[in-house]
Amino acid sequence: MVRRWQWSATVLSCGALSVGASEFSKRANSSDVLDYVNPLIGSQAGGNVFAGATLPYGMVKASPDVNGENTGGFSTDGSQITGFSTLHDSGTGGNPSLGNFPIFPQICPSDDINTCKFPIGARAINYANDSIIAKPGHFGVTLQNGIKADMAVSEHAALFKFDFSGSSSGNGSMDPLVMLDLSDLWASRQNASISVEAEEGNEGGRIKGNGTFLPSFGAGSYVAYFCLDLSGGTVKDSGVWVNNRAGTEPKDLYVTRGFNLFYLEAGGFVRFKGPLSGPISARMGISFISTNQACQNAEEEIPGPDFDFDGLVGKAQDAWKKKLAPISIDAGGTDESMLVSFWSAVYRTMISPQDYTGENPHWISSEPYFDSFYCLWDMWRVQLPFLTILDPLQQSRIVRSLLDIYKHRGWLPDCSMSTCKGWTQGGSDADNVLVDAYVKNLTNIDWDLVYEAIVNDAENEPLEWSIEGRGGLASWKRLDYIPYLDFDPNGFGTNSRSISRTLEYSYNDFNLATIAKGLGKDTYSKYIGRAGNWQNLFKADQTSDINGTDTGFTGFFQPKYLNGTWGYQDPIACSPLADFCSLTSNPSETFESSAWEYMFFVPHDIAKIIDLLGGEETFLKRLDFFHTSGLADIGNEPVFLTVYMPHYAGRPGLSAKRAHYYIPSRFNSSLAGLPGNDDSGAMASFTLFSTIGLFPNPGQNVYFIIPPFFESVSITSPATNKSSTIKNVNFDADYQNIYIQSAKLNGEDYSKNWIGHEFFTEGWTLELVLGSEESAWGTRVEDRPPSLSDTTGSVGYLT
Repeated sequence: MVRRWQWSATVLSCGALSVGASEFSKRANSSDVLDYVNPLIGSQAGGNVFAGATLPYGMVKASPDVNGENTGGFSTDGSQITGFSTLHDSGTGGNPSLGNFPIFPQICPSDDINTCKFPIGARAINYANDSIIAKPGHFGVTLQNGIKADMAVSEHAALFKFDFSGSSSGNGSMDPLVMLDLSDLWASRQNASISVEAEEGNEGGRIKGNGTFLPSFGAGSYVAYFCLDLSGGTVKDSGVWVNNRAGTEPKDLYVTRGFNLFYLEAGGFVRFKGPLSGPISARMGISFISTNQACQNAEEEIPGPDFDFDGLVGKAQDAWKKKLAPISIDAGGTDESMLVSFWSAVYRTMISPQDYTGENPHWISSEPYFDSFYCLWDMWRVQLPFLTILDPLQQSRIVRSLLDIYKHRGWLPDCSMSTCKGWTQGGSDADNVLVDAYVKNLTNIDWDLVYEAIVNDAENEPLEWSIEGRGGLASWKRLDYIPYLDFDPNGFGTNSRSISRTLEYSYNDFNLATIAKGLGKDTYSKYIGRAGNWQNLFKADQTSDINGTDTGFTGFFQPKYLNGTWGYQDPIACSPLADFCSLTSNPSETFESSAWEYMFFVPHDIAKIIDLLGGEETFLKRLDFFHTSGLADIGNEPVFLTVYMPHYAGRPGLSAKRAHYYIPSRFNSSLAGLPGNDDSGAMASFTLFSTIGLFPNPGQNVYFIIPPFFESVSITSPATNKSSTIKNVNFDADYQNIYIQSAKLNGEDYSKNWIGHEFFTEGWTLELVLGSEESAWGTRVEDRPPSLSDTTGSVGYLT
């Protein structure tokens, strides 16, 4: 069965949903699980998801591009389609990413080639809202003029079909044209070249070339190469175009960026003799190495002359089914929208990072090469930890890719896209990724090299710490914090974020201490000491007010000068109640969130935070105020962990209540069903961990336990082939019973409100008895998650 997702402006709907709960459960565990995947979730309201056709972790991602919310290429925001391209990122913010070399089909108003619409503004066209086909491995849409476009992909190539049979005739001859634009979504092209090989009277033709572009959130430039083969008709004419004029001679073109604001638009075209007997096929090979490799990729992965479109779709669907197969769900009468939200989220976790192995233009290596770490600041918190469970063998390859980048570039990346170095947002976040892999026993990884790479981040400052490593290390080592307006002649970056960098460097060093101890290194004491540096920015008497009214809470992180005196940042600054803060927009001492939020970002020592803020009752009141006053932006990743902070105060029921506060109100199956940029699957992963009932504190072997949003969830580890199950007793689909009364692990009473990664790898079973009120389960000090400064309970592996 193929379900075609249809949409209105705000609400996702699908036909024939009147099936019972048992049928939901059966289908959720059947080979038709892809029917629950809707790639359009998050295609409105800033979700910026990639909605087109892709393989798991695939380099090539085929999609229409629009002139509205086009960060991910396509959007259901009602904007117009401007082309169809083969490279995209998913869920990112800021400038639109990739979208290189878009192609566009049209029938010109007359036989004169200069009546065709070449510039992006002229050719933009609406599409039929009810024509969209969006499913794993296949995207289709019909333009307002009746031209129907379908697309499928292999790893390094895409196949487009343009059906002109439904289009209206512009000149009576129905001569279809396919053009290529030497541009990208951001119009960042610096230079490009194109060669058109399509002679009049031939059956089809080839267009190939390359372009130099800028990364959307990074430094430097990159070169991409393409090879487009067109077939399905007899060539009428071909040539190149510049701005709004075209000609059949010459067949080759080289363009620069243009002059000042006058961006040159240019490319090539092939026009066919109509009417046609079938669709025009457009096979696009892509490479970051050479044009020849782009052609080779296309020829090997999508062989001609009779391109097998359905075969490509089938292979993609088989690949996605295999990736989703480890999970099975007993929905227990849960509304189908929850199943759609869940399986669509699983799908989105494997769109990025992208496997560019064999397409690395910078060095030759036998190790995997992944790109689109966009950015690790977002991905380390939930998305990559989810892959550690669902796809651990691939996550090991991702970790090895990070290490290979270190070996050849000298630094671990924090952000990477389009083979370029991306901007560092806070700490050296690859450190957290590597140590999370270590504490969860991923295999085939050189742990000594991991230790070496993280020590490099901790001890050596790069010249440009805006794109790698850490900055201000001299002050960090001498003062034990990052100062406000630091003097740092050793390296250069955005001299801001002193609070958030202090907090993030502290957690980076905690992770370093963890692996140092595990490997028997003598540096544990040094780094576990630095892990406490965050306390030097805590100002116990700092108050906070909103619109002149005191919030009643005291004690916040504040900036501190080199001489040890305090600076000031309003605790609500950078929150949703104030102005947004980023690297380029309103740079401040906290990154993309407020001092209110960062007060909770000490993942390794929440027990100490509870103590500093006045005890458990005040801590819980403060958390509740944060989430209910408008200060919390759940669409920003640092807020995720705060949902589960009540576990540390012995109130796991409040964590469950807060998770239901946000799901499905902010994370749901509508087209605007994400609270912010999906950030390479981060929003998806928050949904997944919350709904399976086990949420990670990455870098530590800790998952917080709440009841799953389904009657039971089982996951078979691809690494051990053992199946773990977490199931609810007294489950109700109306979510009245969301509080754990008691628990059994493998048939034995279990009182801790957290569990380790062994649950997944050893195939354990966790049974939760639910009720409508909080209970004493998980409340004792010894049953709470570990904290560095807490000497009671189950904290031995940290100290």
